[in-house]
Amino acid sequence: MPPPLKVVATFSVLADIAREVGGPAVEVSALVGPNADAHVFEPTPSDVRRVAGADLVITNGLRFEGWIDRLIKASGYRGPIIVASRGVATRQLSGGADPHAWQDLANSMRYADNIRAALVAALAAKSPTRAAEVEARAASYQQKLADLDRDTRARIAALPAERRRVITSHDAFGYFATAYGITFIAPRGWNTGSEPSANTVARIVRQAREARASALLVENISDPRLIERVAREAGLKVGGKLYSDALSPSGTEADTYLKMFEHNVRTLVEAMSEGTPSPAALFGGKP
Repeated sequence: MPPPLKVVATFSVLADIAREVGGPAVEVSALVGPNADAHVFEPTPSDVRRVAGADLVITNGLRFEGWIDRLIKASGYRGPIIVASRGVATRQLSGGADPHAWQDLANSMRYADNIRAALVAALAAKSPTRAAEVEARAASYQQKLADLDRDTRARIAALPAERRRVITSHDAFGYFATAYGITFIAPRGWNTGSEPSANTVARIVRQAREARASALLVENISDPRLIERVAREAGLKVGGKLYSDALSPSGTEADTYLKMFEHNVRTLVEAMSEGTPSPAALFGGKP
């Protein structure tokens, strides 16, 4: 057998899909790892070397990785560049296409198929056996995505429509909202990098009440007292953490794309259902 293809993916979600589809035929690394933000990523000299030595580079596209063209040019890489989102029907934002297309499992099926086609093309001449293995792994992975999509639709459809409204801090779930029938509200003025002012908290509370949200789910907010305050003033339940742009570290709750999606669905359904745990229970005790 020839050595595995060296695949460089721009961020952790793409890297995981490539590993699932490629199996032993690939050696995959992610430029932007778990719990890291691809929007503000700054490549290092070691990243330049990784790209230079790659057999295949996988990107999300849709302007998600504003740094990738500069990185590829600096590396001198001249191999195939796969845009995983190619063929996806994009959601439009004020600044252009929303890049978070993987938040809809139907789009992720397209991602997986684009990656499958690229790997098979790269392997066909060198190792037809491995190319066939990739085809089989891709078919199995597509079935897992389809099963999870069906389960997600059933679980969310079981909730009353009026409860399917949540507050989040990051406007990254538009594709999820359209596909699965949840209204996500990303409040104006919420900045996860600093503690909101009293005026900002009041504005968030007002938006939540006006939208009749059922729960508050926030990324990257470490102080449960703030979450509890907004929830108490808005009359909301407090939900857990959602993952949007990155997986969690290996061995934790959302360290694969499938586990990440399952975690988000479970968290959302619990938050929008009656009997959601108290803030103290969710955060391991009294704040």
